[in-house]
Amino acid sequence: MTRLGILVGGGPAPGINCAISSATIEACNEGLQVVGIYDGFEHLMRGDPGPVMALDIRSVSRIHAEGGSILRTARANPTTDPALVERTVQTLQELGVSLLVSIGGEDTASSAAAVARRSGGTIRVAHIPKTIDNDLPLPAGLPTFGYETARHVGTEQVLNLTEEARSTARWVIVVIMGRNAGHLALGIGKAAGATLTIIPEEFGDRMVTLDHISAIIEGSIFKRRRQDRPYGVAVVAEGVVSRMQPDEVDRHFAENVDYDPHGHLRLEELPLGMVLRRHLQTRLAERGHSVKLTDVTLGYTLRCAPPIPFDIDYTRTLGFGAVRFLLSPAASPALQDGALIAQIGGRISPIPFSDITDAATGRIRVRRIDIGSEHYDVARRYMIRLERSDLTDAEELAALACTAGMEPEAFARQYGPVAASRGSG
Repeated sequence: MTRLGILVGGGPAPGINCAISSATIEACNEGLQVVGIYDGFEHLMRGDPGPVMALDIRSVSRIHAEGGSILRTARANPTTDPALVERTVQTLQELGVSLLVSIGGEDTASSAAAVARRSGGTIRVAHIPKTIDNDLPLPAGLPTFGYETARHVGTEQVLNLTEEARSTARWVIVVIMGRNAGHLALGIGKAAGATLTIIPEEFGDRMVTLDHISAIIEGSIFKRRRQDRPYGVAVVAEGVVSRMQPDEVDRHFAENVDYDPHGHLRLEELPLGMVLRRHLQTRLAERGHSVKLTDVTLGYTLRCAPPIPFDIDYTRTLGFGAVRFLLSPAASPALQDGALIAQIGGRISPIPFSDITDAATGRIRVRRIDIGSEHYDVARRYMIRLERSDLTDAEELAALACTAGMEPEAFARQYGPVAASRGSG
């Protein structure tokens, strides 16, 4: 009997269990055996076929609305050594797995694609795009599963923090997960009506410093005070740290710097909110300002939330589509080994791994926010941030400078580098 394996890699995301459930049900209905593999590629790459569980319709029929992952998840990376990829293939073959459903983000997709290639056609892979970061290269407008639930839960929390800020006349700095891209931070900030949202994409290819990020927030603080509102919420994507030079990261986070098995800086281990809050307080105090500041980090509280109906509906289709793809003849040679499963226009449309792989790195490409899009432009226009027009209008500049306790010329020199035309980032 043909055996299908299911594994989950990377961080948790709402909807994993529904994807497992849907794929299992469809596979069982087609007469396949299904085995769930614990902890992603962690045990497979060590040659250990033991940590698995048999899956059937009865065992998965009611898990679709649960958060977390019944198969757990891990960031193990077999692509660091060809021998590990080979061992992963051999272990899957020992398990009798010829069809594999991988659930994860770009790291897991890269590993799954490598396994498919190395198997020489003996193992066909369907990858279901999962990440609250929303940074897999799906067609524009298509989210990765888990993102919409994380945005929904995060928006509710930021709305609560907005009331906290207003009620206590304080500023709240909310750091939101997102290693490579600012999708989740912008999605939450835009939906919650945060005072401002800072994402890595707005800096283009430029490197930034903690002083630069602090100055952006300070500009908003003074602009809000000018409006007689001594409070606000600044949403900051943790990925801004990836735009800092290594010496800047070491200077502010030295004892917390660590890397995951894929070579990524563990941003979740860096106390960005605390460091940014203290840095702001110091900078403001030097000019005689006392501002009540609080920092909150959102990430782990979002990843295992029960999926909202959107993600349940979405993963039902993706899990079904993954199995249908694996059981169908390849429509083209590029789909022979495997593909990322997408739902485009209401239909399952597998995307060959080769179409979304970076030729230079051999890894799945990352989707970032297009700051030239209306999606970003609208978000940027509704933020309270210093604009170039604030500095070119003599009356407004004088008022802002007075609020900051500075001379107009000094204010313009200090904050000119962080002021931008509305909508331009």
